[in-house]
Amino acid sequence: MLIYGHRFIDSESFYHVSDIDAINNTPSSSTIYLEFSEDNLDIINHAVQNAVPFLLGASTVTEIIYASSFGASFILVHKELAKTAQNIANNYLFDAKILVKIEEEDEIEEMAILGVDGVIFSNAIIKINS
Repeated sequence: MLIYGHRFIDSESFYHVSDIDAINNTPSSSTIYLEFSEDNLDIINHAVQNAVPFLLGASTVTEIIYASSFGASFILVHKELAKTAQNIANNYLFDAKILVKIEEEDEIEEMAILGVDGVIFSNAIIKINS
């Protein structure tokens, strides 16, 4: 299981961007984060065209499918969608890893039992402005 942002485990950070210019303010070789939205398609396409790895937040099954089709490295879903998202990812052999945002350490066990690829604490997502 992947764990990001835990106080015991050294892990990479994700950089939450709101526009293409903000990507330039992230460290090289970093993974950007954004929510799926039609308003963000330009950022998603820019990331794909420039081989920038990205974590894409998805709130529906359709958005999970889109995220995989775009080539997201990671797909972030809410706890309520975790099991469904992981089943879809396993069934369709997604390259992307399914992550669930958690707040408490005891949620790690819950997500592990569901078979989710990984968890992320909110401190692993850093907001970047352009």
